[in-house]
Amino acid sequence: MRPGQSAKTQQLSPQAIGVKEILTGDLFPNPHNPRLLFDKDPLNILEESINRVGILVPLTVYREKRSGRFIILDGQRRWIVAQNLKLKTVPVNEVAEPSLVQNIVTMFQIHKLRADWELMPTALKLEVLMSELKERNDKKLATLTGLDKAVVSRCKKLLDYSRKYQAMMLDPDPNARVKADFFIELYAVRNDRFVRSLKWYDRNEFTDRMLDRYNKRKGLKAVTDFRTIKQHIANARQANREKEIGERLREFVEDEELGIEHLVIRAADVGAQVRKLEGEVTGLSKALREMDVGSYYGEETLWKELEDLLRLIARRLEEAGRRVRL
Repeated sequence: MRPGQSAKTQQLSPQAIGVKEILTGDLFPNPHNPRLLFDKDPLNILEESINRVGILVPLTVYREKRSGRFIILDGQRRWIVAQNLKLKTVPVNEVAEPSLVQNIVTMFQIHKLRADWELMPTALKLEVLMSELKERNDKKLATLTGLDKAVVSRCKKLLDYSRKYQAMMLDPDPNARVKADFFIELYAVRNDRFVRSLKWYDRNEFTDRMLDRYNKRKGLKAVTDFRTIKQHIANARQANREKEIGERLREFVEDEELGIEHLVIRAADVGAQVRKLEGEVTGLSKALREMDVGSYYGEETLWKELEDLLRLIARRLEEAGRRVRL
């Protein structure tokens, strides 16, 4: 067992064999790579680097017993570039063949979630992992994969969509590809319990209408507009105006000329409360920025209240589906 590694983690890590050079043509992509999309522009940048200095970091590979092939665990982009540059050999670090679970977990642990990864391919591999391990808890999956808990939650929302919509997020053309953020933000409205109870409501038809609106920029200018829609629905329900908001939502879905403001029920509007709260938050932020910490060092009650406030803010942000970045 390597230092700092638990027994469970050790069981999910393939054993190292050694570093060597192998023929570029003897390598094959990993069918369980959570990353399926390799856009041209980032590859061009990597190609310039490798053409100038070579492959500095060996690829991680294993030999598949069934076929005898070398399969890539880490470094598929480097391998693609090596083929483009017609490099005869590439440096590799060989490890023992992993199990299915080891394979997927290792891919996640090696890559974490890089900035240019698309979420949908990641979600599909997370789906396999959940099935194999019979595990759906976000926190446990985050610990296992090394992904942020919020990322795990976002991936699971994408798995709620049919293959038709998932395919839109997997389009090899980045200009035609629908961003995962659209479906993640739509999820809160699409799966709202009240919305789903409406007799006229059909999830797929609703999704198609929202996609069409967003592509045309008809009443939807940003994916975060779905948060506003969700808020208007919640406000109306709190004011016991469910019948009215249900009818307004139907009209909004059917008539693309109607904007989000059509969903505003004045009696249920919380805009004044929001503006009041924003002012209070701004005032507190200003006071904290200007605070001389040393002068308040011994004020235990104050620090306790601020700690409680920090935890409360984190909870509210999580409840609102906002990713907490500290």
